[in-house]
Amino acid sequence: MGKKVTVVGAGFYGSTTAQRLAEYDIFETVVLTDIIDGKPAGIALDLNQSRAIEGFESKVVGVSTDPATGAGYEAIEGSDVVVVTAGLPRKPGMSRMDLLEVNAKIVRQVAENIKKYAPNAVVIVVSNPVDEMTALAQLATQFPKNQVFGQAGVLDTARFTNFIAEELNVPVASVKALTLGSHGDTMVPVPSRCTVDGKPLSDLLPADKIEELVVRTRNGGAEVVALLKTGSAYYAPSAAAARMAKAVAEDSGVVLPVCAWVDGEYGISGVYLGVEAELGAQGIKKVVEDKLTETELAGLKEAAEAVRAKQADVANL
Repeated sequence: MGKKVTVVGAGFYGSTTAQRLAEYDIFETVVLTDIIDGKPAGIALDLNQSRAIEGFESKVVGVSTDPATGAGYEAIEGSDVVVVTAGLPRKPGMSRMDLLEVNAKIVRQVAENIKKYAPNAVVIVVSNPVDEMTALAQLATQFPKNQVFGQAGVLDTARFTNFIAEELNVPVASVKALTLGSHGDTMVPVPSRCTVDGKPLSDLLPADKIEELVVRTRNGGAEVVALLKTGSAYYAPSAAAARMAKAVAEDSGVVLPVCAWVDGEYGISGVYLGVEAELGAQGIKKVVEDKLTETELAGLKEAAEAVRAKQADVANL
């Protein structure tokens, strides 16, 4: 205890992330902010009233902020971790890239206030399109690149794991899966690193069925959006974001697939990309480079170039 975490954005994603972080009971304070007057304070009050039932002591503080003046952001001062969920969610038929311009303005404003009030915080970006928004947040804060990273592979890997478990009718705990690359069309699920009870996935499913699960994983967010019809996924995404924040707060050194700055690993340099990384108190301790097949490596390099082009554009947004 004694640590402080902020979640920016009190929509379904942000409020659920704040709930998960509070229920971990490892933070003294969980700050939830939003531009809607009263909303974060109301959610905070509601969450605090659940403490006696769920058995946690973390205090949730809800603060409304003014995007024009930055008023209210002083509440995030001293945060060890800031999770940025602010931005518009997808609607049916929209791609993550359709959100680029509008969310860039929001994320830039948030990042500038993080720089002002919480310069030592590790920043975890989840706003879509996340690869580009992570790059933008680093540019706007001018924080060291290890101090800013994005949520991608933890969520996508969880989706892949779930689909494999359902297909084989096995417990999710028996499945080890991995996705790398971008959080979007150039996502790179890594079947060669997937096992079920220690057995290679390729021994249990034919190649065409694995590819079917890969495609479903790549479109996992859109599938949820289409079913909900209003808004996008938040239970699994918030679980992913909260788990990443927990790893930072505990300086755990756990290795997770995240959107991290890549500088030479896999022969790729100068881009934020979904790779495995060791997480700790300063953010990314190191990118973990592991064996990939030629096809998987080619997919990762293709994803890097696709993301690189878009990340170059965000500097002017």
